[in-house]
Amino acid sequence: MANVLPKSVQRLINDLSRLPGVGPKSASRLTFYLLRGSDPTLATDLAESLAILKESTQYCSICQNITEQNPCEVCTDEERNKTLLCVVEEPLDVVAIERSRAFLGKYHVLHGAISPVEGIGPDDLKINELIDRIDGSEFTEMIIATNATLEGDTTARYLQMRLSDSGLRITRLARGLPVGGDIEYTDEVTLGRALEGRSEL
Repeated sequence: MANVLPKSVQRLINDLSRLPGVGPKSASRLTFYLLRGSDPTLATDLAESLAILKESTQYCSICQNITEQNPCEVCTDEERNKTLLCVVEEPLDVVAIERSRAFLGKYHVLHGAISPVEGIGPDDLKINELIDRIDGSEFTEMIIATNATLEGDTTARYLQMRLSDSGLRITRLARGLPVGGDIEYTDEVTLGRALEGRSEL
């Protein structure tokens, strides 16, 4: 069967299909939208944004969040509570918690959760960086804000075990969050109440 698509078009479809939540049909629609879209600069603007994204961003050397300056704005903000540390799975979880305006402490981003099924263990996450950061710090409480999933629970239990002798008060977000849901999709009110109603592990 003849290949009716130009190689450049097929390549973009293939590349877009590699993104999470984008199947071959969605990738094809996006590709052809970029080809015939009413905005002739969209494709070039998108390509430039992707290039700048890779060049300008890095992990904060303290909290491991995505940032353009190192250390990030949260880590260098002297008005934030230095005794409270909130541990999250992903950078988007920081965005969601910040929207709630219920937390004014510091963050640590793990970049995932422990998942034996997917071959993700503690060494694949930013857990060692967390342990090193806590040692000798001013933190008195660590809020584990992992997702209410099997992987999130496994990660929370592992962190509790690793830090049981640290002297920290270790808490977990209250179960006002929907089981199986992701923090980044939770509304501000629910997330704010979950932070206020956190409990001991």
